[in-house]
Amino acid sequence: METLETRELRYFMAVAEELHFGRAAERLGMAQPPLSRAIQQLERRLGVSLLERDRRGVSLTGAGDVLLHEGRAALDATTAAARRTRRAGGADSPSGSRNRLVLAVKAAASHELLQKLLHAYAAEPDAAEIEVLPSGMCEQEEMLRDGRADVALMHAPFNSLAGFDSEELLTEGQIAILPAGHPLAARKTLSLADVSDIPDLPLARWPRHGEYTPGPGPEIHDQTQLAQLIALGRTAAVFPDSARAWLWSEHTAVPVTDAPPVVTHIAWPAHSRSLTLAGLVRTATRL
Repeated sequence: METLETRELRYFMAVAEELHFGRAAERLGMAQPPLSRAIQQLERRLGVSLLERDRRGVSLTGAGDVLLHEGRAALDATTAAARRTRRAGGADSPSGSRNRLVLAVKAAASHELLQKLLHAYAAEPDAAEIEVLPSGMCEQEEMLRDGRADVALMHAPFNSLAGFDSEELLTEGQIAILPAGHPLAARKTLSLADVSDIPDLPLARWPRHGEYTPGPGPEIHDQTQLAQLIALGRTAAVFPDSARAWLWSEHTAVPVTDAPPVVTHIAWPAHSRSLTLAGLVRTATRL
């Protein structure tokens, strides 16, 4: 059975993502001829064609598409191993702490739950230092997979829990966040149909896995930008009910009665053997 080196995977990933040998070589900081030779050697060793090359450019074969997907997971795993090893040894902490967990959370989500968790865990004997790492929409998954985080608060159905262990902590409804002066803000309740097609108030759009979904609404980069655009009457958003914690006086929250419930989970890598992590999870499930 052939094995793959991380160097080979990084070379292939660059070409597969750029679909251009010149740009991939520039990205890798190397000349194009040795990169082309490395990919050809990889194809010979695996016994398959990974790339189609013609006058129109470069495209992935079926086998190449598989390696692109599997290669990302493999590189994330090696990066995660290095990051978590450094963290366990205190190499990435100014204080040199070897008893530290990084908790990824979506910015401004589950604010009250997060406060309760941190307070309850701090009271535990031998509690570790918890570094809270705010993230954007759906970034908690990537942070867990590549080792930037040890544990995360994630929200179904928005986050994928595939490949992680998890425990349910909270179930809540959703609200539409509107400018306080908008006519719909006076309603007692709204439906998804009500908020999905407001001519003068398109729904905000967040990146998912680096790409924005199509639509007329503004592209949102962070929660502060979103809050300001809603206050200015430029957009609206649908969020879990716990988002009320960050609303401004210029905002109004209206329940969306037919929106699916949002379930907050605490999630961690399935292979983890960290006793410190297990202690945090036990605290979370007792809240």
